Amino acid sequence: MSPRHPSAPPPAPSGDNADWRTIRSLLPYLWPAGRVDLKVRVVLACIFVLAAKVTTVYVPLFYKQAVDALTTPTAVMVVPVFMVVAYGVARMVQAALQELRETMFTKVAQHAMHQVGLETFRHLHRLSLRFHLDRQTGGLSRAIERGTLGIENLLHYMLFQIVPTLIEMGLVCAILWNLYDAWFAVVTFGTISLYVVFTFAVTQWRIKYRQHMVDAETEANTKAVDSLLNYETVKYFGNEAHEARRFDKSLERYEKAAVISGNTLSFLNWGQGTLIAAGLTAVMLMAAYGVAGGRMTVGDFVLVNAYLIQLYLPLNFLGMVYRNLRQSLIDMRAMFRLLQVNAEIEDEPGAQPLAVSGGRLEFDAVSFDYDLRRTILRDVTFDVPPGHTFAIVGPSGAGKSTISRLLFRFYDIDKGAIRIDGQDIRKVTQASLRAAIGIVPQDTVLFNDTIYYNIAYGRPEAPPSEVEAAARMARIHDFIMRLPDGYQSQVGERGLKLSGGERQRVAIARTILKRPRLLLFDEATSALDTQTEKEIQESLRTISRDVTTLVIAHRLSTVVDADQILVLDRGRIVERGKHRELLAQGGVYAAMWMRQLETRGEAEEPRPAETVAAINAGNAE
Repeated sequence: MSPRHPSAPPPAPSGDNADWRTIRSLLPYLWPAGRVDLKVRVVLACIFVLAAKVTTVYVPLFYKQAVDALTTPTAVMVVPVFMVVAYGVARMVQAALQELRETMFTKVAQHAMHQVGLETFRHLHRLSLRFHLDRQTGGLSRAIERGTLGIENLLHYMLFQIVPTLIEMGLVCAILWNLYDAWFAVVTFGTISLYVVFTFAVTQWRIKYRQHMVDAETEANTKAVDSLLNYETVKYFGNEAHEARRFDKSLERYEKAAVISGNTLSFLNWGQGTLIAAGLTAVMLMAAYGVAGGRMTVGDFVLVNAYLIQLYLPLNFLGMVYRNLRQSLIDMRAMFRLLQVNAEIEDEPGAQPLAVSGGRLEFDAVSFDYDLRRTILRDVTFDVPPGHTFAIVGPSGAGKSTISRLLFRFYDIDKGAIRIDGQDIRKVTQASLRAAIGIVPQDTVLFNDTIYYNIAYGRPEAPPSEVEAAARMARIHDFIMRLPDGYQSQVGERGLKLSGGERQRVAIARTILKRPRLLLFDEATSALDTQTEKEIQESLRTISRDVTTLVIAHRLSTVVDADQILVLDRGRIVERGKHRELLAQGGVYAAMWMRQLETRGEAEEPRPAETVAAINAGNAE
């Protein structure tokens, strides 16, 4: 890729600074401007987190007092009953506060996921065609899916597990220090500290293996999606076994990475269990000596045990939490990196909407390269008057389809200017430019939805009556009505349930509904049989009447009546003129014409009425 056209994500940062930057990128979505209701929910959720932990550390105290009361020889029955009831109520309050915390924060988390996912999706649509040609769609969709899920996981682990556990650890150490002596707090804090350090160190070491596993999974998923999207091509070439081998290699890499990841997880779990057992044993021995020496009661022994078990239970999942937290940060970073990709094509500051009056189209000394190593167009100049039809022909690779991409401003030209009614398309908004142009492409790809949806896509707000009228003009209404579900018939993945001609008619209806001021036919009938081509030409003639039209053609027979034919070869216009003028010149066009006659076995020129270029003849009638 040329350095003039950067479209790749910036290099991925790593380390703690990158993690904090990722978290900071998320914070505005958790404290959104202008959303007082969500900010109140955040505050209430934090209050409930703190209240739940305070209640949690009080529960063992009620338990201790009940045990002491029951082990006292002169115990009055009402005292332990009261303590047991208090213990039960505290447990219920604790559970209620946890659910209230979830209730308050769920809307905040879902709103953040919604906004980040939507912003990423919109940003991807703002990026250039170059970016999307260089990226794999399966990988992009997985990046968004994992990134939004990473937000949910990060918030869940940070706010509902890590932070509450830290609060509880601090409260427990303070209570043990206050009730007994500093050694209980020191041993407890030391054990937890060793546990956390060991867990983080081993988990950090395991991350590379986990990342290898995720990369292998992404590769396998991308290959599977790509293969299934190209199902027919796989079948045409009988390459099912080849595709299975490619997928199998990715799965093998995933399997090896998953085994290593699982073995390192076992080591982590063993180390965590050993540390917890050692710490718990030390504190219980200290408590047992205290009871034996008369300095502590049986209730104190139970209290220490309850606190440590209560504290260690969430720590059992710390490795999993830390690993998932790190993975969530990696996934979020990948998604936020997509947001950092600069859009190659952007509206200029203060760009105004395109004002189309007649629809004059000008290419003024246009030059364009996809990169420095690949020359596409050189000094291309032509002027299409309003309502006229110009055709662009030439051998494959001459740059014909590039002209359509430049006209829609999928790329910006390197030199020259493209103007519509005197307005440089780089100076107007992209939305207004694309709204003014209609296209019927060679390869019509439809959405996996209904026929109605695909036609209405030309103008989604159009009423059903206009959608049906567009279908009638495209000569596809009768076919639709013969289908069992009519306009609600599903077209399948990429429209493959329809034939090529039917897809083309849907595309024509969609363009009719759009009501464009300029029309572009990009080899719209080159892949169709003669009868279907004739029928679709009639539809094209209907929609292009009195509209400035640019026809990019492979079949020369479809453009013989164009107002002017431009012959493109190696990125330059080498001939221009009407059909008979170009034949008389005996140059590139005449040679192409003779080759096509020989290939098709034609003995004479086709009737003009059968061609797309008959548009202006229809205007004169």
